[in-house]
Amino acid sequence: MTDPAFKTRFAPSPTGLLHLGNVRTALFNYLLAAGRGGVFLLRLEDTDAARGEEKYEQALQHDLRWLSLDWQEGPGCERGHGPYAQTERGEIYRDYFSLLQEQGLAYPCFCSEHELKLERKAQRAARRAPRYSGRCRALSHEQVQERFAAGTPATLRFHVPDNVAIEFEDRVRGPQRFASDDIGDFVIRRSDGTPAFFFSNAVDDALMGVTLVVRGEDHLTNTPRQILLLRALGLPVSEYAHIALVVGADGAPLSKRHGSRTVQELREEGFLPIAIVNYLARLGHTYVDNTLMALGRLAAEFDMARLHRAPARFDRAQLLHWQKEAVARATDEELWAWLCRHHYPDGQATAALVPPDRALGFVQAVRDNIIMPGDARQWAAVLFSDNPPVENEAAALVRATGAVFFETALACLERGGDDFKAYAGAVGAATGAKGKSLFMPLRAVLTGATHGPEMGRLWTLLGPARVRRRLEQAVQHLAS
Repeated sequence: MTDPAFKTRFAPSPTGLLHLGNVRTALFNYLLAAGRGGVFLLRLEDTDAARGEEKYEQALQHDLRWLSLDWQEGPGCERGHGPYAQTERGEIYRDYFSLLQEQGLAYPCFCSEHELKLERKAQRAARRAPRYSGRCRALSHEQVQERFAAGTPATLRFHVPDNVAIEFEDRVRGPQRFASDDIGDFVIRRSDGTPAFFFSNAVDDALMGVTLVVRGEDHLTNTPRQILLLRALGLPVSEYAHIALVVGADGAPLSKRHGSRTVQELREEGFLPIAIVNYLARLGHTYVDNTLMALGRLAAEFDMARLHRAPARFDRAQLLHWQKEAVARATDEELWAWLCRHHYPDGQATAALVPPDRALGFVQAVRDNIIMPGDARQWAAVLFSDNPPVENEAAALVRATGAVFFETALACLERGGDDFKAYAGAVGAATGAKGKSLFMPLRAVLTGATHGPEMGRLWTLLGPARVRRRLEQAVQHLAS
């Protein structure tokens, strides 16, 4: 189904690097828009000047593009609804603030934070839900002007009507009903003149033509406030879908302390974009097909009816599962490019350890045994280093096998060893060893490991000179 008028949005506050929970929200919005041939909008909610930084704006855009979550409207993609950064929309907000004040639906509030804190404390002591009493609403025009003249800081509050039921159908959680008497008048403009989230977020969604707002369930109680605002301003109200939060292993909301990673950290660790989006698309959502899918198919088969209401639990093991699937699906050329791009703290890429003429042969040999670039780097060191790493189990096996076996293996090598299978057969005939007793010692002495890629491929990559040197070193070590 194609619906060009259908529009979702991702509206992050650029106050830090993009984390998995936020990225999942962006992904769900992208998939819904792409699946219906609609528009995915990016908006920067950067009104928190004390925390927002331009570097984070650039970083989050880079992260979204790296994941192929390209927006059709937003920074760099004007569609007549910009600007797309809230710090550039001050005049728009001022007009709507004035409209509310002219209608008597907003008023200045001079209450200090200390006064508000005491008020909330008294309400809790009386076992009532904390809400603003509305006392500044009763100030006369003269009293308001006196306070302004004295330089008393003032916020702007929206006057919530009494005895009104706010009802809407949440696309995930079903029918919702809130009583206006439980809400209380709320701040729509801070004392520094910047718009509060309730206000700017709702106004921008309406003016930018967002038809479906998909966001975390922690925003559910914000929705009735925003609906009241939009109705008062005569602006259209979007549909809403509040998705389950992502939690850590202990059930607490996912945070850096609970294992949440930034997209930048995952990229630097070596995760592939398609692995991340396949994992996140299933974090709180079920697909009928549980195989690795391209982004277009993930979008085509994304179904709001399959969104879960229960919290989605982050599981790194599952993320690694999709990384393994992504590596298995990639071509040899794609994997080599991946290894060339990935650098370690020492500045060296895995590719730097591999002779250029053996690049694709190396990938073909190790691809079934790698999940992350570090796995490939380890095998590159095994195959091409003069001092390869040796596992304790492999070293113990070499000692237990004894010098005679490897002396014989070295003699068989002198008679020709272009093919590992033929070579191993010759060693077996000469030593009487069979099965694991034959192949495991040879793998251990040549690779420093007891398990790994198919030895026939490794044999070719090692080359006769390196094979001979490792056999000689084993004999010398055992004989000493």
